Amino acid sequence: MGTEVDLQEFSRSDRTRHREKVRRCLDVFARMLRESYFDIEDPMTGMEIEFNLVDDEGHPSLKSAEALEAIANPSFQTELAQFNLEINVRPRRLGARGVSGFEDDLRSSLNHAEAKSNEVRAHMVMIGILPTLEDGHLSPSNVSPNPRYKLLSDQILAARGEDLVIDINGPERLQTTSDSIMPEAACTSTQLHTQVSPDNFAAYWNASQAISGIQLAVGANSPYLLGKQLWQETRIPLFEQATDTRSEELKEQGVRPRVWFGERWINSIFDLFEENVRYFPALLPITDDEDPLEVLEGGGTPTLSELKLHNGTIYRWNRPVYDVVDDVPHLRVENRVLAAGPSVIDTMANAAFYFGLTRTLAEDDRPLWSQMSFSAAEENFHVAAEHGIRARVYWPGIGEVDATELVLRRLLPMAHAGLERWGVEADEASRLLGIIEQRCILGRNGASWYVDRVTALEEDGTDRAEALRLTLQEYRELMHANEPVHTWPL
Repeated sequence: MGTEVDLQEFSRSDRTRHREKVRRCLDVFARMLRESYFDIEDPMTGMEIEFNLVDDEGHPSLKSAEALEAIANPSFQTELAQFNLEINVRPRRLGARGVSGFEDDLRSSLNHAEAKSNEVRAHMVMIGILPTLEDGHLSPSNVSPNPRYKLLSDQILAARGEDLVIDINGPERLQTTSDSIMPEAACTSTQLHTQVSPDNFAAYWNASQAISGIQLAVGANSPYLLGKQLWQETRIPLFEQATDTRSEELKEQGVRPRVWFGERWINSIFDLFEENVRYFPALLPITDDEDPLEVLEGGGTPTLSELKLHNGTIYRWNRPVYDVVDDVPHLRVENRVLAAGPSVIDTMANAAFYFGLTRTLAEDDRPLWSQMSFSAAEENFHVAAEHGIRARVYWPGIGEVDATELVLRRLLPMAHAGLERWGVEADEASRLLGIIEQRCILGRNGASWYVDRVTALEEDGTDRAEALRLTLQEYRELMHANEPVHTWPL
């Protein structure tokens, strides 16, 4: 939801006009798909990563504005809370050492941002949920000053008509309420983008959905929230609950949530945009003066801004993206499953696994999704979010299996083959996928490492809050050393 908007109120006529415009955009989008308007040559991949800011002691630092001013790099942007930042890494082609280019760009940007943030006594941390967050940090007073965040929060709470309820049950249980969407700010993620042609979009989206649970199992990195040990990837239930516009009665009626895994395999990207328009009322009914049909028939490229903004307020774990660059439209799958961190090298390993595996699955003559129910993929997703590296998942032709065994025996060779098709050099692929392999052999990822370290401190008599803080300080040092998490000391 990166579009800049002004703080405003919306009338009934605003909503009616906006609905008509969104449907007009959808019709024009359908025509563009039919008439092959999209850039499909030499597809790019991209990456966005959200960071937390902490002070010298490891507590959240509400200095995003000061840090951004010091960093002075347009690749870094605000996020929902004053303890969040986001970086948009320059898009690249994966071949011709593109993976190394991603890694070098990200590492140098992080080093620069950390040095500049230090000038305002703040530090960068890549982790799915900051373990030292407390209730007061999720107050509406700590929202970023950008008007779009308050507007979005107000619209979600107005649609819901009551406070948000957070109820997550893991090894421990957290129950709380919120009068804003600030609990969403606790969730910091890595987002992977794959540019695809209209003809290939469905295959890449279906593949991304099918492996989302596996991504969570090997990459979980969010085991604590507000002092409680919850799911290994607590971001998943937290994000689902923190932006839920439905009252309990609407849930009982089967109304779909705005944070959504989906409900079926698709045949076209149009299926997803059409569902978004059909099922979800606009949260931000902002309408511009562009006539998309007039622009298209005049030889231009319509922005479809209403359709894009609406799409940006529906939080699919794999989101369809329409965008225009240099007046040329293109389509992307945005994979939003992974937590941030633990380190740059771990992030690149997660990315290599995703890009390689989806390429192989999308080009398979017998699609995986023809052998697997959509509900099984969704079940895998939530089981893996809860249990992380120890999850057992369903896989066609095997049945129930340890996620780590599935990765080692079947999925890593497929990821290697996919990276080769992308043009990734063998040494790059082996180095990064070797990290995934070692996580699976050792049964250790970011979430399991953090829980083990906190547990050890508690067994020595350290209370929970201090154990979380001390472990975060150690985590931050190891993150900046850029060694993969499976090698971190226990």
